[in-house]
Amino acid sequence: MEKYICITCGTQYPPSSREPEQCVICEEERQYVHPDGQQWTTLEKMQQSGIYSNQLIEEQKGLKSITTSPEFGIGQTVYIIEEQGFRLLWDCMAYIDDQTITRINEAGGLDAIALSHPHYYTTQVEWAETFNCPIYIHKDDKQWVQEPSDRIIYWSGESLVLSEGLTLHRLGGHFDGGAVLHWTKTDGEAVLLTGDIIQVAADRQWVSFMYSYPNMIPLPAETVREIALKLKPLKFSELYNAFHREVSGQADVAVQRSAERYVAALEGRLF
Repeated sequence: MEKYICITCGTQYPPSSREPEQCVICEEERQYVHPDGQQWTTLEKMQQSGIYSNQLIEEQKGLKSITTSPEFGIGQTVYIIEEQGFRLLWDCMAYIDDQTITRINEAGGLDAIALSHPHYYTTQVEWAETFNCPIYIHKDDKQWVQEPSDRIIYWSGESLVLSEGLTLHRLGGHFDGGAVLHWTKTDGEAVLLTGDIIQVAADRQWVSFMYSYPNMIPLPAETVREIALKLKPLKFSELYNAFHREVSGQADVAVQRSAERYVAALEGRLF
């Protein structure tokens, strides 16, 4: 029995004697099936290939990023946030190996994993079992979990405090349960980690919002207004997305300004 991983999105499926017929995540309109067709691998094959490795980078005190090289699946960056002794993995990636496990354990391990949305569930159960910790997923996205686990905690409502300084907020948009992480540091400064519920634009001064990024399907104006309204009470000077892009300085203002521009474009007032 193998736990097959979709090569295009990195989602791992439960043990099976044969490859799944399709990847449920990629068949859905927010993702895509590769033009060459559905392809599968396993974590063991990836580890034995000698091709992949994970890079851990200290972005700032209390924040490390992890990326896989060469890029695999969607190619997202995930983060470990440490606040007052609590260590959280924000979003997940398909590849994990002994070197990654050793480095994380040497730094203190993980106390929890929290997910922004289904495209980054990947091998989350492997990670949770390795580090003996729970996984937090909003209940509105429960249907997209392909590998059930008793470690998954389905939270509900609009926010959830994970630990002092670390709070999940459901924004919806890209997915119904789409969540972001608000991190308030001991010095009073705050950071928003968004996966791609909110994306950082090329110039790093603006952000954007989409229903589907690869298929370029926008969100309705009213949904973007709702996202901006939910974020308005939150203060954060920095914002990190899932692709190693950052808005540095007055990121909360940039989100509100970007939402206004997005809505103006949809309503034909920008041009």
